[in-house]
Amino acid sequence: MYKHLLAATVAATSLWAGTAAAADLTVYSGRGESFVRPIVQQFERDTGLSVDVRYGGTSELAVLLQEEGSRTPADLFWGQDAGAMGALANAGLLATLPEHVYDNLPDIYTSRTGEWVATSGRARVLAYSPERAPETEHPESVFDLVNEEYRGRVSVAPTNGSFQAFVTAMRVEHGDDRTLEWLQALRDNDAQVYRNNTTQVIAIAEGEVDYALVNNYYLPRFTGDNPDYPVRQKFFTSGDIGNMVNVAGIALLDASDNQDAAVQFVEYLLTQSAQQYFTSVVNEYSVRSDVISNPDLTDLSEVLASAPVIDLDDLADLDGTLELLREAGWL
Repeated sequence: MYKHLLAATVAATSLWAGTAAAADLTVYSGRGESFVRPIVQQFERDTGLSVDVRYGGTSELAVLLQEEGSRTPADLFWGQDAGAMGALANAGLLATLPEHVYDNLPDIYTSRTGEWVATSGRARVLAYSPERAPETEHPESVFDLVNEEYRGRVSVAPTNGSFQAFVTAMRVEHGDDRTLEWLQALRDNDAQVYRNNTTQVIAIAEGEVDYALVNNYYLPRFTGDNPDYPVRQKFFTSGDIGNMVNVAGIALLDASDNQDAAVQFVEYLLTQSAQQYFTSVVNEYSVRSDVISNPDLTDLSEVLASAPVIDLDDLADLDGTLELLREAGWL
């Protein structure tokens, strides 16, 4: 049912009809193509604007944008975590969005300076095998995963932008020394490396690992097709940094020559129909309260109660995190 919801809800919304403009947009997207392409295509149909999307890793594209500077062809950066957007803001590469774009959103979904806005929310969780990892063996904290009992049973995706944002949050909350110690201990405990969140969930199902640090919205893609899929997920003890809540967000490049059209794209992503797509199809949390809840998602109030209090604007030091991951032998 959800897979047909985007077309139905957008078709029923005439807000953007007749607003075509003779302009093209270039979007650098750290969000995967399977998540982004349907909504971009709907935007093109509804507005008449053509959008060229360059897909890549969030951190890789953030580094590329810093290298390109004012010469970048990008109008917008769509990242899968707040840290990368903060890094670009610190580099002076982002324009301030019009206040009306974000003035009705909760604080967690906007930057203090108005230089980025969330398009959806997500939570970090511990995915696990209910067969090989019974509840009595579950770690209470993400820091427990370096214990001997978890040797070779845990997976991470160190090149993934969401994992890197989580490491940045750990640095903010617990300092570089403790974070480096944890990263090194996790490596020494034979933690397994995977490319992304999806491959980690599959690895649990196929018996390669018993635990994985992932975002909340990947498992529902499997259980939606197969309720008996042999993976579950949970939070650590309330307040643990392993439960951090992050956002996917979009930012306007200061170098853009198409800022009016770019703002229109940002506004489109925040419409009710687009937000319904993000929560119903992508299994993320909407930034709006007037969408139909996804029954496969833990209630947002419960998520926020388990999460540590982190200011997402403080996650901007991507370079420092990449350096720490290299020092720990993960990159």
